[in-house]
Amino acid sequence: MKTPTFTTRNGLLGLTIAALLTGPALALAAKGKHPASETETKYEGAPSVVDISKTKDMITTDGPAMTKAEFKRAKEIFFERCAGCHGVLRKGATGKPLTTDITRKLGTDAIKAFITYGSPAGMPNWGTSGVLNKEQIDLMARYLQHEPPQPPEWGMKEMKATWKVNIPPEKRPRKKMNHYNIQNIFSVTLRDAGQIALIDGDTKKIINVIKTGYAVHISRLSASGRYLYVIGRDARVNLIDLWMKKPDTVATIKVGMEARSVETSKYKGYMDKYAIAGDYWPPQYVIMDGLTLKPEKVVSTRGMTVDTQEYHPEPRVAAIVASHEHPEFIVNVKETGKVLLVNYEDINNLSVTTIPAARFLHDGGWDSTHRYFLTAANKSNKIAVIDSKDRDLKALIDVTKIPHPGRGANFIHPKYGPVWGTSALGNDHVTLIGTDPVNHPKYAWKVVQILKGQGGGSLFIKTHPKSHNLWVDTPLNPDSKISQSVAVFDIDHLDKGFRTLPIAKWANLGDGPKRVVQPEYNKAGDEVWFSVWNSKTKKSALVVVNDKTRKLKTVIKDKRLVTPTGKFNVYNTVHDIY
Repeated sequence: MKTPTFTTRNGLLGLTIAALLTGPALALAAKGKHPASETETKYEGAPSVVDISKTKDMITTDGPAMTKAEFKRAKEIFFERCAGCHGVLRKGATGKPLTTDITRKLGTDAIKAFITYGSPAGMPNWGTSGVLNKEQIDLMARYLQHEPPQPPEWGMKEMKATWKVNIPPEKRPRKKMNHYNIQNIFSVTLRDAGQIALIDGDTKKIINVIKTGYAVHISRLSASGRYLYVIGRDARVNLIDLWMKKPDTVATIKVGMEARSVETSKYKGYMDKYAIAGDYWPPQYVIMDGLTLKPEKVVSTRGMTVDTQEYHPEPRVAAIVASHEHPEFIVNVKETGKVLLVNYEDINNLSVTTIPAARFLHDGGWDSTHRYFLTAANKSNKIAVIDSKDRDLKALIDVTKIPHPGRGANFIHPKYGPVWGTSALGNDHVTLIGTDPVNHPKYAWKVVQILKGQGGGSLFIKTHPKSHNLWVDTPLNPDSKISQSVAVFDIDHLDKGFRTLPIAKWANLGDGPKRVVQPEYNKAGDEVWFSVWNSKTKKSALVVVNDKTRKLKTVIKDKRLVTPTGKFNVYNTVHDIY
């Protein structure tokens, strides 16, 4: 197949598609086979939840003619399909920049070809895959030559306007008013319902279903274990009191237009004192009162990238963890590749230490000692190791395609001693990294072993100090046999490979995609729970497996369990056990 070239309106030779697509890649695209991973497209292509009705549209005379209705439809497509990779402002994130100084030089025909065929670098082939038709592709090619719509900022004034305390601290229970074993409660995300389910881990019964923000991404517990904080992709934070007769929300706030992270202060002397939330839009974090969610300090993350030292207007806040060594929050800033140590001893005179790591920082978790924070710079294919005691970068470790550890998994390797593991989106690798610089210094901060899992598309890896099992999910793998099952390794015999358990089959739900996601242990470490995440109109379930025998223990079914995904056990979350 001949590689097409195009000439821009101003007479300059425009984009040669060969620069984006090799001949073989273009041939694959023409056949509907995309050279980039389907799992990457699923993950990176998640729609932005920024309210596009609030944006300021920029239809200028410098771009190709568009009606207001066309611009509105193109904007909807961009925020649904493209903003996750290219950024709300199109300045580039994990995807390339699509600013008008670039797109207008390319011209409409070249952009249409790029959207149609995609690229090996990760751009989906929206046209040849049938996702976008020719009319929509033409619409997007013209839209991208106009200035991007400007979402509104969201500062202290806007936050305080949304802040609500349902029950003030002085009117809350002075002691636990229910019979639940709080330490074994699970907070379960009901993604598309905009809710969480609190489930009694002992009885497997639903305690309460609580309205939250859309697509809750994180549940975190206060250091005391009493308060549960959840944040939705729409940046709504719920504070839930687990001491109430029926645990429920006692305060809420909306900290931005799009978000993903929340955490609470854990250092001695600061239990339940502060909470922090990180935004995707606007790019910032906010420190709040831990008992009421009153916003106290808003800090922008806009700044220079760690590699090219260029200004980035949209560096999103990814994972946040609470240091056990200092009164600090550790904040990942995705696009600039910087880790911030935000000291909360005096938030009026905030002290922030900036540690350069690598771009596209995302998820991560502690090693077994809770001193070292290991975090994935996913599109840079690196794991950064932050020493929270010495407050510096210990290592940047090269790993394979798009690591996605969740919090990761800690265990004692029979040969290499303490290790931390991550799985990946882009391949079947389960990468183990040595984490003991004292007793096993020659293995510390090095890849000591790569296991072969079922395939790419993994989001979470999990074990427990009392377990000999290492669990790896693959919910974004395009093969339904893989996405509907889970791999489990024997930690003492890793050379024997993995065994596959048919979790979705055990759930017996009927039709639907039924992706199996996020293993999570109970407090005792003798059960592991899985979400069988079906579509919103289909039945979903939670499957509980006996960790010792690897046999089905029970299936939790309830019509209220709509699209369950993440699960957070109170005890394990408080104590960072994974």
